[in-house]
Amino acid sequence: MGGRQVLAARRLLAETLDGAPPEDALVASARDVVAELGRTDRLLELIAELASGEGDPEGCARLSYRHVLGFDKLLLIDGGPRHMLRAHLWHPGAGAVGEEDIHNHRCALASHVVRGRLAMELYETCRPEDGIRAERYEESLAAGTADWRLRRVGPARLRLTHVGRYAEGSGYALPAHTLHRAWCDTNVPTVTLFLETGRERRGHTDVFTAAGPHPGAVAKVPLDTRDYLGALNGLAELLRSS
Repeated sequence: MGGRQVLAARRLLAETLDGAPPEDALVASARDVVAELGRTDRLLELIAELASGEGDPEGCARLSYRHVLGFDKLLLIDGGPRHMLRAHLWHPGAGAVGEEDIHNHRCALASHVVRGRLAMELYETCRPEDGIRAERYEESLAAGTADWRLRRVGPARLRLTHVGRYAEGSGYALPAHTLHRAWCDTNVPTVTLFLETGRERRGHTDVFTAAGPHPGAVAKVPLDTRDYLGALNGLAELLRSS
C-alpha cells in the first residue's frame, strides 16, 4: 500500500534491517539507512507522496503526536515490530515537560539531521559519590491507552561521557540501553529522520531527571488524519525552503 517512494522506502528498510543481526550490526545498518532516506531530495519526495494520501494516513496519524521531550513525531513508515520510520520536527525553546530528561530506548535507533542542528549528550550511571544527582523513573505505556506511565525508582547518579553537535547531513545511531539527551541547538526548526528498529523491544525505558518530580502519567494525544496530512504538508514546505 503506497506510491513509488513509499514502496521504495519499505523495500530498503526490509532488505537492510530484517532478520536478526546482532545489535552492533543493526545499529550500523540503521545509520546507513537513515542517511540514505534522509537525503533532502529523497525525503521531500517521500513526504510529499505521504501528504497526498499514499501509504496509511489513518494508521500513521494514530501514532503521531507531540512528544514530552518537545518535538513533533510524525510516523512515515510503520513496519510493526521490525522498524518505525518517523520525521521529528524540533521547535527551538519548546519548554516541554520532559525536555531536560536523560533517557534510553526500547530498541536500537538512528537519527539523521535533515535541516537545522541537534545537540546530544551521552551519560552513564556511576557511583553515589560521583556525577550529577538525578531521580530515576521507569517509563512504560499505560495498559489500554497510549499514555506514558512513569514509576519512580529512586535516586541515581550519572556521569556525562560525550557531547556532540550534529549539523545538517550528519547523524548518530545508538544501542537501546544508551542513556542520552538531545535538543534543538539552533533558533530555527530542526528536522530529523528517526528510525527505531529491531524485533526485540524492551518493556520499559529508563528516564533520569534533575528537574524535579514527574507526574505519574502524561497523556499522549495523537493527531487526527486531517492534522497529520496538514503537518506533512507543512514539513514539505519547510524542507523546500531549506
